[in-house]
Amino acid sequence: MARKLVITALAVGLTGCGGSQAAAPPTTTVIPPPKPFHIVFPEGFTRAQMAQRVKVVANIADHERKHKKVKLNEPGYLRATKNLVVPCFDRTRRANLEGFLFPATYDFLVGTTSRHLVNAQLDAFCDTWRSVDMRYARSKNLTPYDVLKIASMIEKEAAVDSERPLVAGVIYNRLHLGMTLGIDATLRYGLDIPPTESIHQSQLQNDTPYNTRLHAGLPPTPIASPGLASIRAAAHPAKVDYLYYARKKDHKHHFFTASGDAYNKFLAENGYG
Repeated sequence: MARKLVITALAVGLTGCGGSQAAAPPTTTVIPPPKPFHIVFPEGFTRAQMAQRVKVVANIADHERKHKKVKLNEPGYLRATKNLVVPCFDRTRRANLEGFLFPATYDFLVGTTSRHLVNAQLDAFCDTWRSVDMRYARSKNLTPYDVLKIASMIEKEAAVDSERPLVAGVIYNRLHLGMTLGIDATLRYGLDIPPTESIHQSQLQNDTPYNTRLHAGLPPTPIASPGLASIRAAAHPAKVDYLYYARKKDHKHHFFTASGDAYNKFLAENGYG
């Protein structure tokens, strides 16, 4: 952490032909702490994307601090985000911390390590998690980890806060009925398909456990780091009968319906192949 360095300069008493001069009172010079760098992790970033962001920002910091290399780096961040227990959550040792690395803006200094940054993210996650009432989710036989998985899917699916509880409602309803979720964001995560690329038919048939078109239930892990709004929606879904949704032409809002026929009609009318 930054330390404020204080240097005290004592004025020395001067002597001359006319006798001695009284010493001046001590003065204190405060050296301001070094200016921190900032790293921004948007909501919906994956652990891999955060590691890549660490690499980019650390390189920028190195360039600005030519005399001293920063300790933060991509390999260290990846090491610091695996094989850990999140104490505020449960006692399970996670292979990696996907979903637990809270998205926010963090400050770091030259001496900040990857472990320091990850600890700050986990502290932020725990503060957020403790603020959310999980009783409704528990009443539906969902574990906290289930809620985190749902929150991560909501984060990737919904762009408008008002729609997050609606997406959650669809997920809850389909889980209750034993339907597959059919959320392509999970497949993109499992097969590392960039959002700029279309999903091919062969990929839709891939048997990865992240293919929620083929496998009922939730994916094995969260698929991104959700923010507070998505976590709240995952714990408190809208009480609706919707089973389907599809993105509208504005690529921001969604059409929701409980009817398969209405859903298919919407797809046909809006150019879905």
